[in-house]
Amino acid sequence: AAPALYACTKCNQRYPFEELSQGQQLCKECRIAHPIVKCTYCRSEFQQESKTNTICKKCAQNVKQFGTPKPCQYCNIIAAFIGTKCQRCTNSEKKYGPPQTCEQCKQQCAFDRKEEGRRKVDGKLLCWLCTLSYKRVLQKTKEQRKSLGSSHSNSSSSSLTEKDQHHSKHHHHHHHHHRHSSSHHKISSLSPEQDQGLWKQSHKSSAAIQNETPKKKPKLESKPSNGDSSSINQSADSGGTDNFVLISQLKEEVMSLKRLLQQRDQTILEKDKKV
Repeated sequence: AAPALYACTKCNQRYPFEELSQGQQLCKECRIAHPIVKCTYCRSEFQQESKTNTICKKCAQNVKQFGTPKPCQYCNIIAAFIGTKCQRCTNSEKKYGPPQTCEQCKQQCAFDRKEEGRRKVDGKLLCWLCTLSYKRVLQKTKEQRKSLGSSHSNSSSSSLTEKDQHHSKHHHHHHHHHRHSSSHHKISSLSPEQDQGLWKQSHKSSAAIQNETPKKKPKLESKPSNGDSSSINQSADSGGTDNFVLISQLKEEVMSLKRLLQQRDQTILEKDKKV
Protein backbone atom coordinates (compact mmCIF):
# COMPACT_ATOMS: atom_id res chain seq x y z
CA ALA A 1 0.00 0.00 0.00
CA ALA A 2 1.18 3.54 -0.80
CA PRO A 3 2.18 5.63 2.27
CA ALA A 4 -0.27 8.32 3.44
CA LEU A 5 0.60 11.83 2.24
CA TYR A 6 0.06 15.07 4.16
CA ALA A 7 -0.26 18.64 2.88
CA CYS A 8 2.35 21.32 3.60
CA THR A 9 0.60 24.19 5.41
CA LYS A 10 2.25 26.75 3.10
CA CYS A 11 2.24 25.37 -0.47
CA ASN A 12 -0.39 22.61 0.04
CA GLN A 13 1.78 20.07 -1.82
CA ARG A 14 1.53 16.54 -0.37
CA TYR A 15 4.47 14.75 1.30
CA PRO A 16 5.09 11.79 3.65
CA PHE A 17 4.55 12.84 7.27
CA GLU A 18 8.24 12.53 8.28
CA GLU A 19 9.29 15.03 5.57
CA LEU A 20 7.19 17.82 7.13
CA SER A 21 8.55 19.92 10.01
CA GLN A 22 7.20 19.42 13.52
CA GLY A 23 4.65 21.99 14.66
CA GLN A 24 4.55 24.13 11.49
CA GLN A 25 4.10 21.12 9.15
CA LEU A 26 6.18 22.68 6.35
CA CYS A 27 7.96 20.92 3.49
CA LYS A 28 11.72 21.36 2.95
CA GLU A 29 11.32 24.00 0.19
CA CYS A 30 8.98 26.14 2.31
CA ARG A 31 11.27 25.84 5.34
CA ILE A 32 14.12 27.29 3.24
CA ALA A 33 11.93 29.98 1.63
CA HIS A 34 10.24 30.98 4.92
CA PRO A 35 12.73 30.40 7.75
CA ILE A 36 11.94 30.94 11.45
CA VAL A 37 13.65 34.20 12.50
CA LYS A 38 13.62 36.53 15.52
CA CYS A 39 11.67 39.77 15.42
CA THR A 40 13.96 42.82 15.44
CA TYR A 41 11.80 44.42 18.13
CA CYS A 42 10.18 41.94 20.53
CA ARG A 43 12.71 39.09 19.85
CA SER A 44 9.90 36.54 19.44
CA GLU A 45 10.35 33.90 16.74
CA PHE A 46 8.16 34.13 13.66
CA GLN A 47 8.02 32.70 10.16
CA GLN A 48 9.58 35.10 7.66
CA GLU A 49 7.36 35.82 4.66
CA SER A 50 10.07 37.70 2.71
CA LYS A 51 13.76 38.55 3.18
CA THR A 52 12.97 42.21 3.88
CA ASN A 53 10.46 41.32 6.58
CA THR A 54 12.35 41.59 9.89
CA ILE A 55 9.53 42.29 12.36
CA CYS A 56 6.62 40.05 13.38
CA LYS A 57 2.99 40.84 12.46
CA LYS A 58 2.12 41.99 15.98
CA CYS A 59 4.99 44.51 16.09
CA ALA A 60 4.19 45.66 12.53
CA GLN A 61 0.64 46.51 13.66
CA ASN A 62 1.97 48.29 16.77
CA VAL A 63 4.40 50.36 14.67
CA LYS A 64 1.49 51.55 12.49
CA GLN A 65 -0.58 52.38 15.56
CA PHE A 66 2.02 53.75 18.04
CA GLY A 67 5.19 54.45 16.03
CA THR A 68 8.74 53.16 16.62
CA PRO A 69 9.16 51.47 20.03
CA LYS A 70 11.69 52.42 22.72
CA PRO A 71 13.86 50.08 24.82
CA CYS A 72 11.95 48.58 27.75
CA GLN A 73 13.13 49.95 31.12
CA TYR A 74 13.37 46.41 32.52
CA CYS A 75 14.55 43.95 29.85
CA ASN A 76 16.07 46.55 27.45
CA ILE A 77 14.31 44.87 24.49
CA ILE A 78 13.17 47.49 21.96
CA ALA A 79 9.48 46.78 22.34
CA ALA A 80 8.04 49.52 24.57
CA PHE A 81 5.30 50.88 22.27
CA ILE A 82 3.23 52.39 25.10
CA GLY A 83 5.03 53.99 28.06
CA THR A 84 8.44 52.76 29.20
CA LYS A 85 7.80 49.01 29.48
CA CYS A 86 7.26 46.31 26.87
CA GLN A 87 4.00 44.34 26.91
CA ARG A 88 5.71 41.17 28.14
CA CYS A 89 7.22 42.88 31.21
CA THR A 90 3.98 44.80 31.89
CA ASN A 91 1.95 41.59 31.95
CA SER A 92 4.56 39.71 34.01
CA GLU A 93 4.73 42.53 36.57
CA LYS A 94 0.95 42.46 37.02
CA LYS A 95 0.98 38.68 37.48
CA TYR A 96 4.22 38.06 39.44
CA GLY A 97 5.17 41.39 41.03
CA PRO A 98 8.26 43.58 40.46
CA PRO A 99 11.22 42.17 38.48
CA GLN A 100 14.30 40.67 40.14
CA THR A 101 17.89 40.24 38.99
CA CYS A 102 18.38 37.53 36.38
CA GLU A 103 20.98 35.02 37.59
CA GLN A 104 22.56 34.91 34.14
CA CYS A 105 22.62 38.35 32.46
CA LYS A 106 22.37 40.28 35.80
CA GLN A 107 19.72 42.65 34.44
CA GLN A 108 16.71 43.55 36.58
CA CYS A 109 14.23 41.78 34.32
CA ALA A 110 13.51 38.31 35.76
CA PHE A 111 10.05 37.60 37.16
CA ASP A 112 9.76 34.95 39.86
CA ARG A 113 7.16 32.50 38.59
CA LYS A 114 7.68 30.39 41.73
CA GLU A 115 7.69 26.62 41.16
CA GLU A 116 5.81 26.87 37.85
CA GLY A 117 8.65 28.63 36.01
CA ARG A 118 11.70 27.47 37.97
CA ARG A 119 10.97 23.83 37.28
CA LYS A 120 11.58 24.53 33.57
CA VAL A 121 15.06 26.03 34.14
CA ASP A 122 16.47 23.78 36.89
CA GLY A 123 15.55 26.07 39.77
CA LYS A 124 17.28 29.18 38.36
CA LEU A 125 15.68 32.63 38.29
CA LEU A 126 16.18 33.74 34.68
CA CYS A 127 14.73 36.45 32.45
CA TRP A 128 12.75 35.57 29.33
CA LEU A 129 15.70 35.72 26.88
CA CYS A 130 18.04 33.75 29.15
CA THR A 131 15.32 31.14 29.71
CA LEU A 132 14.99 30.66 25.94
CA SER A 133 18.76 30.41 25.56
CA TYR A 134 19.01 27.91 28.45
CA LYS A 135 16.28 25.69 26.99
CA ARG A 136 17.92 25.84 23.56
CA VAL A 137 21.23 24.57 24.96
CA LEU A 138 19.49 21.87 27.01
CA GLN A 139 17.73 20.66 23.88
CA LYS A 140 21.00 20.59 21.89
CA THR A 141 22.77 18.72 24.69
CA LYS A 142 19.90 16.25 24.95
CA GLU A 143 20.15 15.49 21.22
CA GLN A 144 23.95 15.15 21.41
CA ARG A 145 23.65 12.82 24.41
CA LYS A 146 21.20 10.61 22.55
CA SER A 147 23.54 10.23 19.57
CA LEU A 148 26.60 9.83 21.81
CA GLY A 149 24.77 7.40 24.10
CA SER A 150 23.77 5.07 21.30
CA SER A 151 27.26 5.01 19.74
CA HIS A 152 28.92 4.71 23.18
CA SER A 153 26.72 1.79 24.26
CA ASN A 154 27.51 -0.02 20.99
CA SER A 155 31.26 0.49 21.40
CA SER A 156 31.08 -0.46 25.11
CA SER A 157 29.32 -3.75 24.41
CA SER A 158 31.73 -4.63 21.60
CA SER A 159 34.79 -3.76 23.72
CA LEU A 160 33.44 -5.83 26.62
CA THR A 161 32.93 -8.80 24.29
CA GLU A 162 36.49 -8.47 23.00
CA LYS A 163 37.83 -8.36 26.56
CA ASP A 164 35.84 -11.44 27.54
CA GLN A 165 37.20 -13.34 24.54
CA HIS A 166 40.72 -12.26 25.37
CA HIS A 167 40.22 -13.28 29.00
CA SER A 168 38.82 -16.73 28.20
CA LYS A 169 41.59 -17.44 25.69
CA HIS A 170 44.59 -16.48 27.81
CA HIS A 171 43.29 -16.62 31.44
CA HIS A 172 45.36 -13.55 32.32
CA HIS A 173 43.13 -12.63 35.23
CA HIS A 174 45.58 -10.56 37.28
CA HIS A 175 47.18 -8.85 34.32
CA HIS A 176 43.78 -7.91 32.84
CA HIS A 177 42.47 -6.56 36.15
CA HIS A 178 45.65 -4.57 36.82
CA ARG A 179 45.63 -3.05 33.32
CA HIS A 180 42.00 -1.97 33.58
CA SER A 181 42.44 -0.61 37.13
CA SER A 182 45.46 1.45 36.11
CA SER A 183 43.55 2.95 33.14
CA HIS A 184 40.60 3.68 35.43
CA HIS A 185 42.95 5.35 37.94
CA LYS A 186 44.42 7.48 35.15
CA ILE A 187 41.00 8.75 34.01
CA SER A 188 39.76 9.29 37.59
CA SER A 189 42.85 11.29 38.52
CA LEU A 190 42.22 13.64 35.59
CA SER A 191 38.59 14.22 36.39
CA PRO A 192 39.02 16.65 39.37
CA GLU A 193 41.29 18.81 37.20
CA GLN A 194 38.72 18.76 34.42
CA ASP A 195 36.02 19.69 36.91
CA GLN A 196 38.13 22.52 38.29
CA GLY A 197 38.92 23.79 34.79
CA LEU A 198 35.25 23.72 33.81
CA TRP A 199 34.28 25.55 37.00
CA LYS A 200 36.86 28.27 36.33
CA GLN A 201 35.64 28.70 32.76
CA SER A 202 32.08 28.87 33.99
CA HIS A 203 33.00 31.45 36.63
CA LYS A 204 34.91 33.60 34.11
CA SER A 205 32.05 33.32 31.63
CA SER A 206 29.55 34.49 34.21
CA ALA A 207 31.78 37.36 35.36
CA ALA A 208 32.40 38.47 31.77
CA ILE A 209 28.68 38.64 31.06
CA GLN A 210 28.10 40.61 34.26
CA ASN A 211 30.79 43.16 33.31
CA GLU A 212 29.64 43.49 29.71
CA THR A 213 25.93 44.06 30.35
CA PRO A 214 26.08 47.66 31.70
CA LYS A 215 28.38 48.71 28.82
CA LYS A 216 25.97 47.42 26.20
CA LYS A 217 22.81 48.98 27.67
CA PRO A 218 23.40 52.66 26.76
CA LYS A 219 24.53 51.66 23.25
CA LEU A 220 21.14 50.07 22.66
CA GLU A 221 19.22 53.10 23.90
CA SER A 222 21.11 55.51 21.63
CA LYS A 223 20.82 53.25 18.59
CA PRO A 224 18.09 54.23 16.08
CA SER A 225 15.58 51.51 15.34
CA ASN A 226 13.45 50.95 12.28
CA GLY A 227 11.63 48.06 10.59
CA ASP A 228 14.40 47.47 8.02
CA SER A 229 17.21 47.12 10.57
CA SER A 230 17.82 43.42 11.02
CA SER A 231 21.21 43.84 12.74
CA ILE A 232 19.89 44.87 16.19
CA ASN A 233 20.87 42.31 18.82
CA GLN A 234 20.06 42.74 22.50
CA SER A 235 22.87 42.24 25.01
CA ALA A 236 20.69 39.77 26.88
CA ASP A 237 20.38 37.73 23.68
CA SER A 238 24.14 37.10 23.49
CA GLY A 239 25.82 33.71 23.23
CA GLY A 240 27.21 34.09 26.77
CA THR A 241 24.30 32.24 28.30
CA ASP A 242 24.71 29.41 25.82
CA ASN A 243 28.38 29.05 26.80
CA PHE A 244 27.64 29.17 30.53
CA VAL A 245 24.98 26.46 30.31
CA LEU A 246 27.11 24.36 27.94
CA ILE A 247 29.95 24.35 30.48
CA SER A 248 27.52 23.18 33.18
CA GLN A 249 26.32 20.45 30.85
CA LEU A 250 29.91 19.36 30.09
CA LYS A 251 30.55 19.11 33.81
CA GLU A 252 27.57 16.78 34.10
CA GLU A 253 28.89 14.77 31.14
CA VAL A 254 32.21 14.21 32.97
CA MET A 255 30.36 13.00 36.07
CA SER A 256 28.13 10.65 34.07
CA LEU A 257 31.16 9.21 32.24
CA LYS A 258 32.87 8.59 35.58
CA ARG A 259 29.78 6.77 36.82
CA LEU A 260 29.65 4.72 33.62
CA LEU A 261 33.30 3.76 34.04
CA GLN A 262 32.68 2.65 37.63
CA GLN A 263 29.75 0.50 36.49
CA ARG A 264 31.93 -1.13 33.81
CA ASP A 265 34.63 -1.75 36.44
CA GLN A 266 32.07 -3.44 38.66
CA THR A 267 30.80 -5.62 35.78
CA ILE A 268 34.31 -6.77 34.87
CA LEU A 269 35.17 -7.49 38.52
CA GLU A 270 32.04 -9.60 38.89
CA LYS A 271 32.89 -11.54 35.73
CA ASP A 272 36.45 -12.08 37.02
CA LYS A 273 35.09 -13.43 40.31
CA LYS A 274 32.86 -15.90 38.48
CA VAL A 275 35.83 -17.19 36.46
